[in-house]
Amino acid sequence: MSLDVLLGFTQALALTMSVAFLTYVLLIVVPYLRHRPAPVGSSTAFEWHFLVPCRDEEAVIGDTIAYLRMTFPIAHVWVVDDDSDDGTAAAVQAWLDGGDNHVHLVRRALPHARTGKGDALNDAYRTLKLWMGRHSDPDRAIAVVVDADGRPAANCLEVCAADHLFGTPTMGAVQVDVRMLNTGVRQPGVTRWRKTFGAALVRMQDLEFRTAIAAIQMSRGVTGTISMGGNGQFTRLSALDSIAGPTAQPWRGSLLEDFELGVHLLTAGWRTGFSRDTHVHQEGLYSLRRFLAQRTRWGQGTMQCMRYLRHIWASDHLSTLGAAEMLYYLAQPWMQLLGTLVYPIPLILLAHRAAVNPTEVWTWFTEGAWILFTVYGAFGLLPFLIWGPVYRARCEPAVSLPRSIAYGFGYALYIYTFYITSWRALIRLLRGDNTWTKTRRNTEAPAR
Repeated sequence: MSLDVLLGFTQALALTMSVAFLTYVLLIVVPYLRHRPAPVGSSTAFEWHFLVPCRDEEAVIGDTIAYLRMTFPIAHVWVVDDDSDDGTAAAVQAWLDGGDNHVHLVRRALPHARTGKGDALNDAYRTLKLWMGRHSDPDRAIAVVVDADGRPAANCLEVCAADHLFGTPTMGAVQVDVRMLNTGVRQPGVTRWRKTFGAALVRMQDLEFRTAIAAIQMSRGVTGTISMGGNGQFTRLSALDSIAGPTAQPWRGSLLEDFELGVHLLTAGWRTGFSRDTHVHQEGLYSLRRFLAQRTRWGQGTMQCMRYLRHIWASDHLSTLGAAEMLYYLAQPWMQLLGTLVYPIPLILLAHRAAVNPTEVWTWFTEGAWILFTVYGAFGLLPFLIWGPVYRARCEPAVSLPRSIAYGFGYALYIYTFYITSWRALIRLLRGDNTWTKTRRNTEAPAR
């Protein structure tokens, strides 16, 4: 294959991928921008159980319990201590000693502890089932997974109890919008450069969840494939029962246990929902290293879920469009790997030609090739740039238009980190390293 043919082919392939992605983004932006709040329901129609998996969360768990009990007095709080080295269990025990019968402690111990979030949630599920007894109504009981520092909005129970969500008997699970608790807050005790970078990284995480991810979730309402998240995940207990199996394990051990749960619910015939009308706050990461570690785990979990391809495609409960959407999601890490190989090729070939014959390349560029590069760059940048102004329009109206455009450029750079994490995830997968590593909090010192 000649250099010209290879250059033309790779340019066409890269441009086609970029145009397809831009079209997809434009299709999901419109429903997102047109969204209007839906009517709420009555929270007393259901029983609510917050499941809070913890490992070394002494610094935050006390405040989280206090927030959940004060904000949702009808709900129970189940804290799973995953064999913490600190005073997590003691902080929970203080509530038990105080006589609050809505707070519960689920203890895990080695060698069965520290094997992943899914296993911790399975322990909470089994303990909850024993506590409720065989005569309880699992259709009315809702298990809510929140992080140890999670702050669900005060209206989340009423929103999720709405007729179009858990008011519908076939609704198995609901995911709510996720926001960063520390958006606009600079990390204390670090250099000015690290403060600036950390604040920008947190802002990008907030923008990602509140715009791009929310828009994708809303578009999945059309395909019937709304997925679950690791925080702000509401699941009907009877839905968990239906997929738990003889080992009573609704969570199956993937590093992306939330998406995996959604796969099993959907293929079992349950519906899943998403709501932007309420939200849960979580802590955004200031550290790029911790962020990359977190997203590597997520990427590897997505790769692990490729084992469900046949199960998804063969399911009678998913439409062809729905199965295709889920397969597209599972293909994302692999497409990012392909992108790292395809996208640079035209630039590398062009640089080589410029080095060999700079006059020819300059003439070619000035006689019209610059238009191709402009189009190429626009289609590659616009799918990410658009989210900055969208973020301003729907999430942060106080942000100026120029700053929102800057956020869009920042988001484009932010997305490139996923190419790094996809390769890291693949390397871990090939090595057989499937260990679940907790993402350390911003105030947490590195493990020694």
